[in-house]
Amino acid sequence: MNLDFTADELAFQQEVRQFLRDNLPEHIIEATANNASVFVEKDVALEWQAILVEKGWAVPAWPVEHGGTDWTPTQKYIFSRECYHAGAPMLIPLGLLMLAPVIMAFGTEEQKQEYLPKILSGEHYWCQGYSEPGSGSDLASLKLKAEPDGDDYIVNGSKIWTTHAHLADHIFCLVRTDNSGKPQQGISFLLIDMDTPGVSVEPIITMAGDHEVNQVFFDNVRVPMANRIGEENKGWSYAKYLLEFERGGGFSAHRIRHEIGSLKGLIADEQTANPDFDADGDIERRVARIEIDLTALEITELRILSDVSGGGNPGPESSVLKLASVALEQKVNELMVEVLGYRGFAMNPIPGGYPVREDYVSSVVPRYLNNRAASIFGGSQEVQRNIIAKMVLGL
Repeated sequence: MNLDFTADELAFQQEVRQFLRDNLPEHIIEATANNASVFVEKDVALEWQAILVEKGWAVPAWPVEHGGTDWTPTQKYIFSRECYHAGAPMLIPLGLLMLAPVIMAFGTEEQKQEYLPKILSGEHYWCQGYSEPGSGSDLASLKLKAEPDGDDYIVNGSKIWTTHAHLADHIFCLVRTDNSGKPQQGISFLLIDMDTPGVSVEPIITMAGDHEVNQVFFDNVRVPMANRIGEENKGWSYAKYLLEFERGGGFSAHRIRHEIGSLKGLIADEQTANPDFDADGDIERRVARIEIDLTALEITELRILSDVSGGGNPGPESSVLKLASVALEQKVNELMVEVLGYRGFAMNPIPGGYPVREDYVSSVVPRYLNNRAASIFGGSQEVQRNIIAKMVLGL
């Protein structure tokens, strides 16, 4: 694989850098740097999304007919890397990078025309209804029931760990439409307006002090059958397709490399304050090991991006990416906490118990705590290993 950029690619890199210098607001950079959650705040993400939409650069992975850029894999790689280097936030992927590919692949023309423009513009802000109490890694055991009633489904049950459900106006859900066969055979993929009577949201405050996840309840919620994606009882296939994009549809290596830069800054600060810090070089060796593994991850991401750009989906290799990226990012989080020691608990509570992160240092421990969940969401590490064993290694 030739990793050298051509003259045209270098020119594109300069174009991206100039665009970021001219259009990425400082308050968005600051909010991104101090964010400890999986996603930045909704208003921050949507402000940046609107800037990219105006430029035509919001959804490089989408087909051109729906607003994509028709960039080469290398251009997508360059754009992603430069955005991270500049401090830009990741756009909220739930609608843009997870639901949208499912609609494009399996939705009707009416659904594409209805939902894709609103996902792109930010008019629709989506959350994901997969996990349930008792149905997390064993997702096929889900029980949220959708019973037919004329041209509608009546939906009853709940979803849990639903990121940004308290902010979303729509949710895409896996629902149980048949109990007669294998669990995977009775699941459908349904789009639900959060303003529908019977939908309610209860907050879950994480140990990081964030209100990011929720439990969503459905009490006799009436949903048009026209909101179902694809065939009834075929939702498990669509769900797996979506999860491949969630697990491996982007560039984790850029984000981790950016965080390593922050880690090195913390180490430098400690060494300035205490010349004997890391005198035996243990932390330096651990950082070097992470950087070596990160280079391997980066090259793997480029290979898979090339496949996706050719019209495919990430495939089971996305499980390899998720395993590797989560492990590396958690190692960086752990080292940051170790470097800071007690200083890492510099959090400033406000009434109601919600912490305010006034600078990057005060976000380190919340980020470490929040990112422990990465071993579970999108499919646990154990599930990923099973997928690799079966689909990649043929065991």
